[in-house]
Amino acid sequence: MISPLERQHVGANLCRHLVDAANHIPDSLAVAVQHSRGQALDRLSYEEMDFQTLNAKSDHIAAALIQFGLTPGMKAVLMVTPSIDFFCLTFALFKAGIIPILVDPGMGIKNLKQCFIEAKPDVFIGIPKAHVARRLFGWGKHSVNHLISVGGGRLVNGLTGAVNLEQIVKECDNTAFKLQWLADDAMAAILFTSGSTGTPKGVVYSHKMFEAQISALKHDYAIKSGERDLATFPLFSLFGPALGMASIVPDMDASKPITANPEFIFAAIEKYQCSNMFVNPALIERLGQAGSRTNHQLTSIKRVISAGAPATISSIKRFSAMLNSDVEVLNSYGATESLPLSKIGSQSLFNTTTITDNGGGICVGSAISGVDISIIDIDESPIENWHDTLSLPPYQIGEIVVKGPMVSRAYYQRESATIAAKINDGGFIRHRMGDLGYLDDKGLLWMCGRKAHRVDAITADNRVQRYYSIPSERIFNTLPDIKRSALVGVVIAGKLTPLVCIELNQAAACSKSSLLYAQLRTLAEQHSHTQGIERFLIHPDFPVDIRHNAKIFREKLAVWAQKQIKE
Repeated sequence: MISPLERQHVGANLCRHLVDAANHIPDSLAVAVQHSRGQALDRLSYEEMDFQTLNAKSDHIAAALIQFGLTPGMKAVLMVTPSIDFFCLTFALFKAGIIPILVDPGMGIKNLKQCFIEAKPDVFIGIPKAHVARRLFGWGKHSVNHLISVGGGRLVNGLTGAVNLEQIVKECDNTAFKLQWLADDAMAAILFTSGSTGTPKGVVYSHKMFEAQISALKHDYAIKSGERDLATFPLFSLFGPALGMASIVPDMDASKPITANPEFIFAAIEKYQCSNMFVNPALIERLGQAGSRTNHQLTSIKRVISAGAPATISSIKRFSAMLNSDVEVLNSYGATESLPLSKIGSQSLFNTTTITDNGGGICVGSAISGVDISIIDIDESPIENWHDTLSLPPYQIGEIVVKGPMVSRAYYQRESATIAAKINDGGFIRHRMGDLGYLDDKGLLWMCGRKAHRVDAITADNRVQRYYSIPSERIFNTLPDIKRSALVGVVIAGKLTPLVCIELNQAAACSKSSLLYAQLRTLAEQHSHTQGIERFLIHPDFPVDIRHNAKIFREKLAVWAQKQIKE
């Protein structure tokens, strides 16, 4: 085993944590994957692997991939569902210095194709269904030279032209594998953003970034070796073994958490007495509703981490009813480019509701250790170098800018996007989040929505009046008939005008629309940051991202609203 002093000279590799766990707690559970047959709870089964086996098997796969012809520095698209194979394979790629490209299948066919064009992968590793889609849509046809399938047998391999991973491993001569050590800032992975607020971009991850995330989970979230995590997000589940924590993977579609079976998740938690959960807002809502119907209790859970989008206060309160009184939901703020950045416990969050309901934004807490958060003027122009005079004072809304060891340095093959989002700060990089917000006098960060979602309206006397999505929408969301609202801009008589799209609760009757519109206009005039909003439209079902069921596609709503105005 390499000592920390030696490691400073040879480089970095995320898998060193797995090697350490295999040496110190070899027989402890590393991964358990739930399998269901139908919807019956009594037909659930679990596939398990300890740290020693996970380390040895990923070593063997890494050696086999190298013998098969893959070399360090190659890029490999990985489209494998959460499984034992997923864990072994991903760690094998990291160990071999092969760069995994992780994409979210939920981003859509068009966006997926663009990801392949930009990333230019050398290798495609996927389940049979992914290989069929690859051939059908031509993914990576100009760059991929190695095709590897995971599962499916010879018939599928013949149809897709891929070689089965099991066959590759079987033919390996078991040559001893040597872990690849890389420079701290060398590219370790490419993670594509979801594309929910624009075209997906490939974020270049280094082992240094992964190390910073592991450190944050250890120190700021107090995760300890020996814990068991209910893992509902593939990337986060990989951190479990790196932390000496077992990852318990429920049988669910990770790209569509809203479709998960709550009973399966509850069963996995209880079987393994999970102490940690990582859940997004859609799953918090679904599990909370299921728990409230049956008065279910999650007595083993000591910590809940929520990220991806802001969860509603009501859904957090409903979910928290299943937890012990001293357990909080830790709401984390960040993005694929930089995560985590700040956090706030649910009890503190509950105390901010009055400010939020009056248009003060959503509190996302204080910066974690090693992270610096600043607010700068709203401007689309690139900023080459950072200077402290760019920072705005407390309570002034602007763009959120962050610096820390988990902040990415660049997008892959997107120089213009890198220039627009990155600021050099004496060798460090600050990232412009594309989110708007402000810091209060206690250093708490308050979110006010995406920069692209603000509406700079032109008033009757040709002044610019700026509206922010979260503060404006929260005012209208306080009405009981409203499920959610979305601020958009439409052009009327040649001027950009604010309009709020409304989605009603199921119990609300559309026949009351004229009365509701009057209520909304009255409410708008009562708050300074919504004054001037006079137009509202009821939309039957907002378009939202499938992963979080919370990020509203306002661009689509704006197109729809503009068509209604023209009619």
